[in-house]
Amino acid sequence: MKKGNILILGALGQIGTELTVALRNRYSTHAVIASDIYMPKNNIIDSGPFELVDATDYDQLVRVVSSHQIDTIYLLAAMLSVRAESNPEKAWDLNMKSLMNVLNLAKNKHIKYLFWPSSIAVFGPKSPQQNTPQHTIMDPITVYGISKLAGERWCKYYHTNYGVDVRSLRYPGIISWQTQPGGGTTDYAVDCFHKALTEASFCCYLNFNTALPMMYIDDAIDATLQLMAAPTHKISVRTSYNISAMSFTPNELAQSIQNHKPNFEITYAVDSRQNIADSWPNSIDDQLARQDWNWQPKHDLSSTTKLMLEQLSKTHNML
Repeated sequence: MKKGNILILGALGQIGTELTVALRNRYSTHAVIASDIYMPKNNIIDSGPFELVDATDYDQLVRVVSSHQIDTIYLLAAMLSVRAESNPEKAWDLNMKSLMNVLNLAKNKHIKYLFWPSSIAVFGPKSPQQNTPQHTIMDPITVYGISKLAGERWCKYYHTNYGVDVRSLRYPGIISWQTQPGGGTTDYAVDCFHKALTEASFCCYLNFNTALPMMYIDDAIDATLQLMAAPTHKISVRTSYNISAMSFTPNELAQSIQNHKPNFEITYAVDSRQNIADSWPNSIDDQLARQDWNWQPKHDLSSTTKLMLEQLSKTHNML
């Protein structure tokens, strides 16, 4: 579907960092413009074009899109669940204004294609917790979830009324070794891997038996690329697709780590983040994504644990 260049907004986050690399490998270095609101300290700026861009500034977006001949935007700039709860108005402003800006860029024919991520945070206490279906009750209790649910409806509205080709995934918790935890409720899992190597212990803010949907970063990137490459007639969902790979509890994660690090210990000090986790699904039904564009994850808890420990050991110079 790509004919012009690609702009990634929020390229320095957990998903953006690796999506930038994947897109540059797939197309070319100079066809993918990374951007964020601050200058990076990683190799993103060295591996290709980078722009300082505020996704809430529409005029600035128009200038960057025009100067780089952009036809596709991946909007990854957002304030995640935990941080959003500490500053709800700022989170709403960032999450919603950035989305409305890029939707209007597409409506006004500045760009042709748009990817925007939703989240399992759109579900809530009244949603079915086991194998949560694509279409169900959605009653989020967090500002992050509320903004994502509103965003899904705006995406559907712009597609229906203006023909905007916007595509979306409801990401579960993402596990990545390249970036630090970014303020999400599911980020305990990433922190757990780091602490397993640096301290041999981890104090978890969720209950030991709290099951949440998770996904290794490589699967998240693959799902994103597959969705954006799918023919238009295959896309039946213009809100956001459920996708799933695995679900596990903190206790199950600890046991998986102990298979490689027998001395690792986990303790628990449950805090307010438990309330957020309790409102989210335990597992996700993603049959529609599998049916429409052949989605299929490659990584389970065992392979994810092995990869995370191997890669983080290199990062922490422990090999």
